[in-house]
Formats: sequence, C-alpha cells, structure tokens
Amino acid sequence: MTVFNARKTEYKDKIRAIATDEAVRLRIVVPRNISCSAATLCITKEGEETACYAMFWAGMCGEEHEYWELHFSATTAGLYWYHFELETPWGKSFVKNTGSGIGDFAYDGAEFQQTVYDKAFTTPNWLKGGLIYQIFPDRFYNSGTEKTGVRPTRVMRPWGAEPYWYEEQMGGIWNNDYFGGDLKGIEEKLSYLASLGVTCLYLNPIFEANSNHRYDTADYEKVDPLLGTEEDLRSLCAKAREHGVSVLLDGVFSHTGCDSKYFNMYGNYKAVGAYNSPDSPYYSWYKFEEYPDKYKSWWGIKLLPELIEENEDYRTYICGENGIVRRWLRCGARGWRLDVADELPDVFLDDLRRAVKTEKPDALILGEVWENASTKFSYGARRRYLLGEQLDSVMNYPFADAVLNFVKFHHAEGFFDAILSVTETYPPQVTNVLMNHIGTHDTERAITRLAGEDPEGHGRAWQHERNTLSDRDYRRGVRLLRLASLLQYTLPGVPSLYYGDERGMQGMKDPFNRACMDWTNPDEELLHWYKRLGEIRKGCPAFKDGELIPLYAQNGTVVYTRTAAHSEVLVAVNAGDEVTDISLPDAWNACYTLLGEAPVYGTLRLEPLTYALLTRER
Repeated sequence: MTVFNARKTEYKDKIRAIATDEAVRLRIVVPRNISCSAATLCITKEGEETACYAMFWAGMCGEEHEYWELHFSATTAGLYWYHFELETPWGKSFVKNTGSGIGDFAYDGAEFQQTVYDKAFTTPNWLKGGLIYQIFPDRFYNSGTEKTGVRPTRVMRPWGAEPYWYEEQMGGIWNNDYFGGDLKGIEEKLSYLASLGVTCLYLNPIFEANSNHRYDTADYEKVDPLLGTEEDLRSLCAKAREHGVSVLLDGVFSHTGCDSKYFNMYGNYKAVGAYNSPDSPYYSWYKFEEYPDKYKSWWGIKLLPELIEENEDYRTYICGENGIVRRWLRCGARGWRLDVADELPDVFLDDLRRAVKTEKPDALILGEVWENASTKFSYGARRRYLLGEQLDSVMNYPFADAVLNFVKFHHAEGFFDAILSVTETYPPQVTNVLMNHIGTHDTERAITRLAGEDPEGHGRAWQHERNTLSDRDYRRGVRLLRLASLLQYTLPGVPSLYYGDERGMQGMKDPFNRACMDWTNPDEELLHWYKRLGEIRKGCPAFKDGELIPLYAQNGTVVYTRTAAHSEVLVAVNAGDEVTDISLPDAWNACYTLLGEAPVYGTLRLEPLTYALLTRER
C-alpha cells in the first residue's frame, strides 16, 4: 500500500493550492510492522526555517497498516515544501516524493510542494467556461478601409500570398511585408467568431511598430495606422461586447523597437530618443553600455533594445494613473496579455496589477510563461506570479505539450502526470482561466505539429519544403486534431484557438504559421467540428470550474471526468493503434452521448483514433 499520494484525496483532501488560513488534511498510511511511535510533518516555507508538526494516530487501515494525519494551514502566501518523518525502533524513516506525487520511504527523495495563495485573490469570472480566439491582426481580414499615415516603405502584398521567408525577398528588412488585415476587418467577422463560441478575443500587438508582428513597439500611445485608428479599436471593443466577446490586448513592456519614438535610432520620429541624446527624457529607460551603439537588447537582437522596467519614470508611463495600461482599458479592452512576463521584474508586475485592477477590477492579466508558473525562477528569485498580487493566469504551455505529445506519441501514462503537475500547484481560480492553447504565433500550427515533421533545428528553407502536408498526412492530421482539440476544450482552463486552425490551416514556424486567413476554402468538416465543440462547451457547466478526476491512462487511451454540482462530463480519447474497452461505473448507464460512440452494457469501446464525450446529471 502506498504511504502517501499527493494526487489522491484519501491522502490529501485538496489536490491544489490552498488559500491562506485554509486547512488541508494530510494523511499517511504506515505499515504496522515498522512499529512507528511518532510521525511528523516537516514543512519549509521557501526562504525560511523548517517547521515540524506532530501528526496524530488516526486508526487502523486494515490489519497491517495504520493512519497518521494532521491538518495544515498557513497564514502567509508562498511556496511550502514538505516531507514526513517517522520514529521507529530502528531509527528515523523519511517519506519523500519519489515521483508523480507518490510518497515512499526514501532518504534522498524530493520534497512535496504546497502552494499557498492570498485568500483575497480572485480572477475574472467572465472568462471561466469561455473560449479564447487568437488573431495575428495583419493576417486575419482586410476590410479594404483606406488608411492614412502608413510609411511608404512598408511592402504591401496581395491577400493569400505566401509570407516572405528568405532575405532576398525582404531586401534586408525583415518582417516588412504586410497584407493589410485591420481592426475593421476583425469587427466585420464578429458574427463568425460568435458562431465558434468565442468569448475572448486575444489580439497580437496592435500599437504602432515597424515590423508586421509589432513586437517592436514604436509608440504605445497610437494604434498602428495600417490597422486603423483609436476610434476603430473603440468600435471593435464595443461591437465585440454586443456579441458577448471581450478584447484582450498584447502588452510588450520588456523592450521597444530601436525604430521608435523612445529610442529613435533612425531619426524617423520628431521626439528626441534615447539614442539621439543623453538628455532625452527616455535615456534612463535603456541599458547603455557604451553610448550610443552598445546597449542591452532582447535576446541580443539589436532591433529590440531592452527597457529598465524598474525605472520609476518608465513604470509611471506604463502603469500610472494616466499611463498606457489604464488608457487602453478605458478604450474598451478588458485585459492584457503580457509578452515575456517572466522577464518583467516583480516591482513592475506589482505596479501593473494595481493599475489594471484600479481601472477595471474584472480585467484579466495573463502572462506569457512557458514553464510551470508556480515554481518559475528568474531575476535571481522564485517568482510569485500566482500568489495573488500579480497575474491572473498564464499561457498554459505544459498543457499544450501534454495534449500534443499524447495524441502524437500515445504516451497515456505521462499525460496525467503533466496535467496534474499544473492543477495540483495552481490556485483553482487560476486553473479555471488558464489559456489552453495548442498552437500560437510562436509555434508551428497544431495540425502540422501533429502530422508533419519536427522543424526543430531546421532552417526556413527546410521548413518551406515541408510546409504543406500531403493529402494522406493532412487527413490523418485532421483526425489527430479532433482528438487534441477535444482534450483542449474539456480540460480545466479556457481553450485558445489560433486563427485558422478551425479551417484546416497548416504551417511550420514563423513566418509559415502566420499566413493570411483562408476565407475561401475552409475544411467544412473540421469547421463544423469546432463549432460543435463551442456549442458543447457553452452548454456544460462542468467546463467552467468542474473538478478534474483521472480515471484511466493505458494503451494510448485516457479517460477523465469533469464534475460540477449537478452535472458530470466524461471524456475518453484513444490515440493509439489498438481497440480499447473501458468499463464504466454504473452511474454512466443513463448518460447522453455528446460526441462519439455510446457505452453498451457498461462498456465503452474505442477504436483507434476515436473518442467519446458523455454527460449525465448528478
């Protein structure tokens, strides 16, 4: 019998982060034959001394084991690490984490993690149970509206042409080809987005910049003229709300473009930039080593000079009462996605949260963090993103990897380990608003990752040759994408759909994953599938905050339930090559089949690459 399992309620009654002053019951099951005379919980808040708490004997477990337990709570937020120590006639025994939350006798095993967050911490309810749709603005839809103030050096391309991908095409100016997607174009497609069940629209950067991705901000105070005007953004936000859709903006606050009014390397702006003079009002924002040509830049890319986010003037400009963050919330946006959030220091994130929540208490703050955000270490310290004073949510890369790797490689046993490593360490209010993507502007498109070759380590020429799947691989890719999207739409958190994935768009990494939306030749079957998923998600309360309960993970198949107060959903996916029969509890004899095959006499049969989505009342 297992001594301790941090992922089973028999041992730990709350398999998640807990709030300050909230108790969690911890129970161990000890063999009688070791003659345990005392059991102790040894727990350490990170950066502090270890505290030890005596556990009490709680009765027998059968004839050969006994229970020891206690309730633990903490008054301050933070990360707590713990193990158990047992006194026996043969000396002290240690119960530590030997992997996947299993506690066994081990002197040098790992510690268990317990996240404790501020009990006052809340996240926006409006996103829970919803659906995010990500748009790369230049490539979604061109309304044909005439634009003014656009630099003549921008290279305008016909809609649907292949993005430039090699240097000779770009004449030495990278990311300078544009297709004219704009804010009015997005507004014109709001009915389409609503038909997918979209409730939150995440836009890649829209502020003036001099690359088509716009992560090289030139002016935080101005919508890029090729996308439209501030009035166009106000109109989009207002019209979106009429469709039940909120707009999330992309904040790029760790760096600017060198071609910006703040740095102004090329003299294209009237302002005196930091590059132009040490007397510039922006000079103190940047990290010059040898003025003016040697300066710190983001990942060594000289086009992207780094900002000093700790600088008080810069923080006031972004987070002050009349700063950038609050200004665009007043314009109608309902939150911010923070680019490279793990490169923003705590003092900046603290200021930003105060600014956002003061201006609009139900606004969302979502950070780009690629790892488990509860244990992220940067700036020489453990980060406190999810303890109640900084982020509401993060981009859920661990889930994305878990879903895509399971569907592609059939490793069912590792699927839940990856999922639970997040849900057991995050506050539940964070888990319920996680951005669950399986493809973004930074990765190859989901169908390409599932059915294509791995582009890792290969250049653009290699990717270009393999950018389009064969008909056979595409059809297989569609089947795999169905499995992946079903998992994505039913796991805890909020699915994020990258524009065009629902229509069968393919693409390797940047720039191939950023092609123009194909409005003329969609995969109608796949589009119908995504619309059906959106309908199901909207109609099932379990997807808002229902508890995740893993049931089965073998033979390339995973099964789990999401449980709400009055309803329950069962999800089963067979990504393997063999038929799998699943015996279901009697409670599922009277269920409704939303997708896939129904169980027969208590058995659910899943053919290879098939699925089932069942629901029942409780």
